Parts: sequence; C-alpha cells; structure tokens
Amino acid sequence: MTLPRRSVLRIAVGAALASASPRFASAQTYPSRPVRWLVGFAPGGAPDILARLMTQFLSDRLGQRFLVENRPGANGNLATEAVVNAAPDGYTLLQLTLADAVNATLYPNLNYNFARDLTPVAGLSRDPDVMVVNPSFPAKTVAEFISYAMANPGKINFASPGVGTSPHMAGELFKSMARIDMTHVPYRSSAPALIDLLSGQVQVYFAPISASIEYVRSDKLRALAVTSAARAAALPNVPPVGDLVPGYEMNAWYGVGAPKNTPAEIVERLNKEINMGLGDPVVRARLAALGSSPFVMSAADFGKFIAAEHEKWAKVIKAAGIKPD
Repeated sequence: MTLPRRSVLRIAVGAALASASPRFASAQTYPSRPVRWLVGFAPGGAPDILARLMTQFLSDRLGQRFLVENRPGANGNLATEAVVNAAPDGYTLLQLTLADAVNATLYPNLNYNFARDLTPVAGLSRDPDVMVVNPSFPAKTVAEFISYAMANPGKINFASPGVGTSPHMAGELFKSMARIDMTHVPYRSSAPALIDLLSGQVQVYFAPISASIEYVRSDKLRALAVTSAARAAALPNVPPVGDLVPGYEMNAWYGVGAPKNTPAEIVERLNKEINMGLGDPVVRARLAALGSSPFVMSAADFGKFIAAEHEKWAKVIKAAGIKPD
C-alpha cells in the first residue's frame, strides 16, 4: 500500500520526535544520581583544589552530589583511561589538565586516543605557574638565577608533580630558552614537591599558582617570576619570565571532559552550568584568592584550544627528547 505524502511526512516527523525525546528528557532531568569527577593527581594539588571548588558549586546548584575521585598515576593517564572506558552518560567526568594534551606525544602506546575518545565539555581556569625558590637560594631575580645556573651547570634541580605536567613543561621551556642546564626531579604531586623545595632538597619549582601562592605571601618561598606574558593579578609585584627571556610564555589550564558519545544535550547542560559557576561571585572570589582566572568558553572552542596546546607542547617534548618515567 502506498501512503499519501502527507502521511509519510507525519510518520517521519513523529519518529524523529520520538527518538529525540529520551535525549531531551535526559538533559532536562540530568543529573538524577551522583556524578563522579575523576582527578588524575593526588589530593592537595591545583587540579584537586579546582575540582573540589567546582563540584561543590554544581552539587549545591543541581541537587546531586558531584564526587571528586583522585586516581593519581602515569601523569593523569590512569584517570583518563578510566573515563574513556566509562559509560557515555554524563555520570563520569574527567578533570582535564595540560598534561592530557601533552600525553598524546609523551606516551606513544596509550590504550586510548585522547582526541578521538574524549569529549571536551568546558574550561575551568587558565593560570600562570610561578617560578619559586627557597629563600636561602642565592638569586632574587631571574637574571641572577640564570647567572647562577651558568656558573654552576647541572647543580640546580627543578621539581615538578610529574613528567609532562605543566610545571615540568614550564621548566623545560625555560631551560631551553635561557640556555641553562637544570636537572628535572619529578614527584607524584605538588605537595611533596613543595615540601622538598621548602626544605631545600630542590632549588626551583615552576609551581601552580593556586598551590604555592600562600607560601609566597607568607615569605616561605621567593617568587622570581610568573610564566604568563603579563603580570598576574594575584602577584602584581612579580614580573613575567618573558621580561628577561623574550618570547617565553606558559599557562597551566584546567577543564572538564567526558567519554566519547556523551549526548550533546548533556555536554551543553554541563557547559552552561560550569560557565555559570565560573561567573558566580563566591566562586570567582575563591579563584582570585588562589591566583586563578576563570576560563569560560563553549565546548567547541575548548576543543580547539586543546588541539592547539597539543601541537605547541609536542614540539617542546620532541626538541627536548623528553621520555616518560
């Protein structure tokens, strides 16, 4: 039997609406149960601090618990792989960092493809690192630091929370552009790196500003420079590295991702709510106290940003011959 064209159109439209309805309903009712927010680094570091700030806002606003789950190891790869393999339903999210853009080059045999297997959701913050030394270190400026390093090749150890993290990349970029010799000492997170810097076991750390700013404010650490192109609002008296090393710029960044094929409606809902959180006066004040700046953008623009970061740091990794632990 041949149906009239009008009937065919009604059936087609009805089928389209029927298939769209569950996805629309899922976005409207999301979240209906607790959401896991995986962080690939130990508690106490910058990724963890920011994750807990945003999950508290989302829990209060959306009426469901957003639970931070720390899974440190392999420069964040353990957490990333867990999210890649999770159900694409919006109930397992990943705290993204610069390390995720770096790892695709640093680890050639990953069990996932970062660009293919994760969906960018939203930015959280974009912050400079701060070049800090123990107050006993014989340099009060970047110029003095470089002079000391040139006079003492190989005697400066620079700390990081792990190979491929933003402090590591900041240190490698500085080492290359300043033409000095430093030895990289990786730790499992920011906390032990800071402990050893405070005790003088290592000499310098390009530290996440949110994890180190209180030590700077209390004069327990000396800030020589920030890694951004301009001065940071949180440390207005600290000059950029680029003032002495022309062209130097590096910013740590943090965001949120979800498994591939997470419904677009849920991604859009999360992007909207996270961006709303970044505009909330209480959240913004807390970020400012940590030296962080909100990183508000669409999910699509965040994806483009990550792709550009991957390209930038792939060049640094290859030029420096950096290998994973």
